[in-house]
Amino acid sequence: MVFGIIMLLENLYGNVIAQLSLVNPKIILGLLMGGAVIYWFTGAATQAVTTGAYRAVVFIKKNINLKKKTASIKDSKEVVKICTQYAQKGMVNIFVVVFFLALALSFFDPYFFIGYLVAIAFFGLYQAIFMANAGAAWDNAKKIVEVELKEKGTPLHEATVVGDTVGDPFKDTSSVSMNPVIKFTTLFGLLATEIAVTMASRGLKVGLGLVFFVVALIFVYRSFYSMRIGEEKLN
Repeated sequence: MVFGIIMLLENLYGNVIAQLSLVNPKIILGLLMGGAVIYWFTGAATQAVTTGAYRAVVFIKKNINLKKKTASIKDSKEVVKICTQYAQKGMVNIFVVVFFLALALSFFDPYFFIGYLVAIAFFGLYQAIFMANAGAAWDNAKKIVEVELKEKGTPLHEATVVGDTVGDPFKDTSSVSMNPVIKFTTLFGLLATEIAVTMASRGLKVGLGLVFFVVALIFVYRSFYSMRIGEEKLN
């Protein structure tokens, strides 16, 4: 898709390849923005899943008798519902940010957007590999302590519980979601850039870009501060 945008700009303006350089400030700023979005995405996705899991644990502590061997179907469905709701809220925030950010940046400047897309793909690849490996290592460490060392309930086991609280969101949520985010951003970016470069009014493009950017920032805020665990304590 990046090459598609380059070809589009080459046909419209010409001499595009010469401006695709790391000494071009627009490209550098786009690279920084793309890298920042990748790390925001991984944090927001982990935040949503972790908060949902915490709320589910709170519900279990308050409403389910843990001494029983089995829980009621109604309570089990409620636990699944809580986790699903928080996951859906998190993904709505993420989708809106990715959508409107792609619109905003493509309307600001096509070269800035090219740098942004390159960074999304580059940082996204290595962040996905890192999170998959780190999450699996954390999760396996907990299993080793429980199964092989048979030290469940010890301080060592408590230390490795991070395998479930952080490792699972790392390897099962953020890392595997990186690929569709990259694909959606690049695919929609090509269409948004074509719309932006064909608009005659520079003021209208900048105005629309600012509106889209503000909307994206609002949902970035929501992705963290509306998804926080808060002050509620387990009893």
